[in-house]
Amino acid sequence: MTSMKFTKMHGAGNDYVYVDCFSQSVPENAPELARQIAHRHFGVGGDGLILIRPSDSADARMQMFNADGSESEMCGNGIRCVAKFVYDHGIAKRDALKIETGAGVLDLALDVGSDGLVDQVTVDMGVPELVGPKVPTTIPSDRDDRRVVSVPVEFGGQTLEVTCVSMGNPHCVIFVDEASDELVLGLGPKIETDPRFPNRINVEFVEVLSPTEVRQRTWERGSGETWACGTGASAVCVAGVLAGRTERKILNHLLGGDLTLEWIEQSDHVMMTGPATEVFSGEWPAR
Repeated sequence: MTSMKFTKMHGAGNDYVYVDCFSQSVPENAPELARQIAHRHFGVGGDGLILIRPSDSADARMQMFNADGSESEMCGNGIRCVAKFVYDHGIAKRDALKIETGAGVLDLALDVGSDGLVDQVTVDMGVPELVGPKVPTTIPSDRDDRRVVSVPVEFGGQTLEVTCVSMGNPHCVIFVDEASDELVLGLGPKIETDPRFPNRINVEFVEVLSPTEVRQRTWERGSGETWACGTGASAVCVAGVLAGRTERKILNHLLGGDLTLEWIEQSDHVMMTGPATEVFSGEWPAR
């Protein structure tokens, strides 16, 4: 066995360990590798592991694993970093890329700086899934379209209004006066594993600052609180419109930085723009 080369990257503080599987083989037992390498005390540290793999239908394929080893369909911040890696490292030297994910093939537009490296990326996050059972959630809806919008639900003795959206992975968006530790750290893990969410759920606690500006904290399925969540920010943009809280274009402040989101009325697609940063590279020893 030989050591594995890796690169640490983050999008607005949502950090992952990336492995280039174009230049080296796909690691064995990726779920266990994710648990080890993402550990913030005994490993490299990160919210999980992302493999950058060849694709038959796109410029590259992103395969992601959370810090607990569970595989997830998509990561909005992670895919921006994949696009940066693919461009900066010469895998595909184009400012418009297609990346395959567990949620389908997504289109990305790259903003290249004067140094020839990608600064930020705009991702077409696609059309949100809003039908409750397809999110999926078993929370009942009294609407004809079966959307779960501003539905009062009790969690841990507290009643909160939830709006459920899938952006390729499931999200429960909750608008609150204050996204406190009590809610995020105390209630977040309970909501994540609530049986009304068959595949578990990502939870967004959102403060509305104005119709065009919000602040978000996320309890992420399989990783705990993360500094940013791109699919979550996209879900917040959609939920804000559905719940009558925000306009279609918003600035979202996350712990690790800002993202710009727009739910385009004509196409029904959500567009997300944000940074992508390479931190360092190294080698993970054979074990």
